[in-house]
Amino acid sequence: MHKHGKISSLKLKGKEITIALAGNANVGKSVIFNQLTGSKQIIGNWPGKTVELAYGKLNYKDNEIILVDLPGIYSLTTYTQEEEVTRKFIAKEKPDIVINVIDASTIERNLYFTLQLIEMDIPLIICLNQIDMADKKGLIINFDKLSELLGVPVIPTVAIKGVGLKELIDTALKNINRKPSKKIKYSRDIEDAISKIIDYIEDNNIVSPYSPRFTAIKLLEGDQELIEKLNVHRGLINYVEKISNKLMKKYGQPTYAIIASQRYMYISSLLRNVLNVKEPHKTLAEYLDVITTHKIFGFLTSLGVIISLLLWTFYVGDFLSSIIEKLFNYIFIASPNLQGTLFEVFINGALGGVVAGIILVIPYVLPFYLFLSAMEDSGIMTRIAFMLDTLMHKIGLHGKAIIPIILGYGCAVPGIFSTRILETRRERILASLAITMVPCSARTVVILGLVAAYLGVEWALLIYGINIAIILIIDYITSRMYPGETPGLILEIHEFRIPSLKVIFRQTINRTMSIIYLVFPLYIVGSGLIQVLYKVGIFGYMDQILSPITHVLMGLPTYTGTLLIFGFIRKELILLLLPQITGTFNLTSILTPQQIFSIALISTIYIPCISTMATLIKEFGPKDTMIITILNISTAIFIGTLLHLFYTLFP
Repeated sequence: MHKHGKISSLKLKGKEITIALAGNANVGKSVIFNQLTGSKQIIGNWPGKTVELAYGKLNYKDNEIILVDLPGIYSLTTYTQEEEVTRKFIAKEKPDIVINVIDASTIERNLYFTLQLIEMDIPLIICLNQIDMADKKGLIINFDKLSELLGVPVIPTVAIKGVGLKELIDTALKNINRKPSKKIKYSRDIEDAISKIIDYIEDNNIVSPYSPRFTAIKLLEGDQELIEKLNVHRGLINYVEKISNKLMKKYGQPTYAIIASQRYMYISSLLRNVLNVKEPHKTLAEYLDVITTHKIFGFLTSLGVIISLLLWTFYVGDFLSSIIEKLFNYIFIASPNLQGTLFEVFINGALGGVVAGIILVIPYVLPFYLFLSAMEDSGIMTRIAFMLDTLMHKIGLHGKAIIPIILGYGCAVPGIFSTRILETRRERILASLAITMVPCSARTVVILGLVAAYLGVEWALLIYGINIAIILIIDYITSRMYPGETPGLILEIHEFRIPSLKVIFRQTINRTMSIIYLVFPLYIVGSGLIQVLYKVGIFGYMDQILSPITHVLMGLPTYTGTLLIFGFIRKELILLLLPQITGTFNLTSILTPQQIFSIALISTIYIPCISTMATLIKEFGPKDTMIITILNISTAIFIGTLLHLFYTLFP
């Protein structure tokens, strides 16, 4: 079960044993976490940050274990929020042991992070995951020798199959509070510099949140977070600068580059003793990798996968929705009812919110997340981001933004939350603007129920095409309004693999439940309140106020104002209310084909629903939310006016 909250409010110490999972992105940390904790999970933000930590419980051999899945990072230098949160969590919360998860098939790159964990001098074991993938690459790793040289236990696993996880937890419990038995030694110059700084720290009784050795190394690297924290000790900072200048003069490069080079030299020496390489067999995954990253075939494959995702969602969602709707028709007909007392009207509206969510949201969200989870677990999603990076940069977005945008086709709420994978606030805001204009499952209902049903499927597809063009243009313009450069793409692309059904179903259920927890309360209360307001006649006045825009500029019926206001609560209410307001299900008798097309297109662009607005405020604050909302409304009015002008000139 996923919930959102502050991770610091959770009980992380006491009688329980706290184990933290740390490692690079896409090494299998989340798979291990899900395998061990099942559904006993909570998602929370580190205080003051938008970075999520997953927290779960495991009862094992009379032990209550709290497992924390830290963000996937590549270094403990605080350049990013993820790196800062991971480092602070380890230093502040002091987990009883850290499991460093390593991808055995890319062991050299992963060990760079491992060395820094050893430098922190914390209780540590290594989980050498995906050893089956390493074997396919022809990599033979001597686990015992690796453990001996690093001074920490090393456990081989294949987490996706559950192989080695019992031994991993057993080893973690046996090594609680046991720190690495060896220290990583670098060249004489670097070791002399580290020793001098450690001596200065100890002689002057300077307190650091980290071990003396880790503190000395990070100060040499010029770590700004630590320098600011210890800036009160100006003597120490000046002393480190003096030592750093001598090293830079001798080596001709910054000290952070010198230390990075030393780490890689150490790793190379280490692997010569523990790694043997045999000739690998060319696998199907490698052939697929060549195709999906080819400049032409890769682009076509990416588009094909995205189109397949949408078609799968539309057809399966429509099928499930029709079945559920037929079942509900025997129990409760979800339609606006303005008869009775205000309380009865509110209850009817609230029930309508529940039923509409079950009939019109869940049937589209479930198949969408099933397909999406399969894409993510197989490895195709990161390749799509890689292939579309150039196109995304042209409109001022990062290649990784395609992932939350695709999520937005299911529901904008998780799409906006997932923009946290982007590096800067500017990137997140631009991606979120695009997501607010993407046809989510509720908007899809309007497109299918209005355009596809009354005008034909080809006109519905045209709306999607126009929508994509609008998003590209608006984000291109907006990217020029927000100063800053779009960073280059740095993306971990793991090997192709057969998706795990267990992982797919768990991801799907967790994501769907997250939407239910966040969206449904707003649906229920909002639907009831809107129906009450309609009952007391407020919307009649609103129709008149909005008529210069809806009727004069966009050429739509006056009651369109009411539809758009209801659509702020739930976009599918635009479709549900039309027969109620007009008194007929034969919409072609009271709306022209042009008006049907305009209403559907405008509904995909204008102000997002109340749940999306709440998410935007939570993530970016009122000011940026207002900017995004104004851009949505302005674009919708402009497009509606343009369509009306076109229809007038070319009837």
